[in-house]
Amino acid sequence: MRSATRPRHRRRVVGSALATFSLSFGMLMTGGASPASAAVWPTPNGSEPVASTISISGTKDYGMKRLYGTGDLGSGGQDENQGPILRLAAGAVLKNVIIGSPAADGIHCLGSCTLQNVWWEDVGEDAATFRGTSSSSVYTVTGGGAKAASDKVFQFNGAGTLNVSNFAVKDFGTFIRSCGNCKTQYKRTINLNTVEVGWKGGRIVGINTNYGDSATLRNITIVGDTDRKIVPCQKYIGNNTGAEPSTNGSGPDGTHCRYTASDITYK
Repeated sequence: MRSATRPRHRRRVVGSALATFSLSFGMLMTGGASPASAAVWPTPNGSEPVASTISISGTKDYGMKRLYGTGDLGSGGQDENQGPILRLAAGAVLKNVIIGSPAADGIHCLGSCTLQNVWWEDVGEDAATFRGTSSSSVYTVTGGGAKAASDKVFQFNGAGTLNVSNFAVKDFGTFIRSCGNCKTQYKRTINLNTVEVGWKGGRIVGINTNYGDSATLRNITIVGDTDRKIVPCQKYIGNNTGAEPSTNGSGPDGTHCRYTASDITYK
């Protein structure tokens, strides 16, 4: 279910995509290159059309293949309730894949999941939606990147904790949104560490204070936002009625939005 306000709006890989990724974010963390050139978007190792949602359990490594929607998954629009390209069972691990365009509703995690080195070239309805119902669910996104999201990148509808690290995002509305108006609401925890955020964008995270959400931001680099318009942490008053949630301030408070000025670097 979608929520919150809706703003709208490769360089060639040397060696393997994984080696490129390790190099690029290594440079970002150590200062070996400017953050503007740190995120190296991978070249796909072939492409595959997906006409109906692929279900995954266990571990699946696509070897940097590009998947894109066709048929019912090929509209390329922002319509509600589109199917995902990939649906991950609880405990699934997805590695080394590029979601191309059309991207439909990206990836759905039905419980705890790991997305490792996953890239979205042109985000559809959402890049990934996290839907587990247990407070012990843990969703881990490590490596990869997403761009061209007219609304949200990661939609956090379920319960538990979402950890995102070594990720690049640019040209987006909201990077991570704790669902503001889902029929069933939960307390949600979001942890970001070493994320490159490229203009243009609206909000890095959006959380619901009335449900006890929290977002911790560490080692965030914002590139190209000369007027500092991107909001690091937007607070909302969520609901379970489907109504558009109202805002409840923004900025660090030590409880819901957990970061300091030193956790964010502007380039």
